[in-house]
Amino acid sequence: MSTATTETQKKSVLITGASSGLGAEMARRMVERGWRVFGTSRKPQTDHEGIEWVAMDVCDDASVQTALESVYKRTDHLDGLVCNAGWGIYGSIEETSLARARAQFETNFFGVLRVLTPVLTRMRERNAGRILLVGSLSGRAPIPFQAHYSATKAAIESLAFGLVNELDPFNIQVSLIEPGDINTAFNDVMDWGERPSDSPYASRMAISEKSIRESLPISPGPKVVADVVEHALTADKPKLRYAVGREARLVGIAKRLLSDRLSLKAIRDHFGI
Repeated sequence: MSTATTETQKKSVLITGASSGLGAEMARRMVERGWRVFGTSRKPQTDHEGIEWVAMDVCDDASVQTALESVYKRTDHLDGLVCNAGWGIYGSIEETSLARARAQFETNFFGVLRVLTPVLTRMRERNAGRILLVGSLSGRAPIPFQAHYSATKAAIESLAFGLVNELDPFNIQVSLIEPGDINTAFNDVMDWGERPSDSPYASRMAISEKSIRESLPISPGPKVVADVVEHALTADKPKLRYAVGREARLVGIAKRLLSDRLSLKAIRDHFGI
């Protein structure tokens, strides 16, 4: 059997932000499971590991269009799409510039839409496909001084469930992946911002930042997220929501049993502010 024939018989998935962190673990996992994996990165990658790399900047219309054209020259369809690319900013709502806030939404929300909509059109026409949107538990339990990041993930939750309703007549499964704290280099690429020494939030921001920086290294590794991504891509009946991490159960219980005021107090207590 030729290599070309073998490749066309494989299930295929496009994973954005696949060069590091959660995306890298997802991509490796699906390669191990025999899938054909197209991984996107803003910078060209040379280490293949069975991944077919595609240069893509999710914030740039032309870049996304060129990248998808490249993918569809190599395969006639995608069985799965995992919208994973994202990053975070840190700072008080009052002191965060609109430019930083827009940049946050440009990647984490509009960057998802840029990739999602053209892929969705092809999946709908084929009447088959799996869409996984990577949100965050912070979309339901906002992180102190990461309100903008949390807001983008709340928007992703609404987008995912909106898709479920709209795609009901079609054979396309949608799942929301909600990681909590996961031990990756996420904090290394965080835009921590510059806070003035006389900021009224300075002391509480410092306490919250310390909590955030200390929690990630003792959190589960990205394998736990790759586990649920694999399940969502391969299960006969994938879940609509996969909450992942040690906080997942607590967030779910709090949202069901506590008032909004008590839920927010629990978050403040957790971060020591």
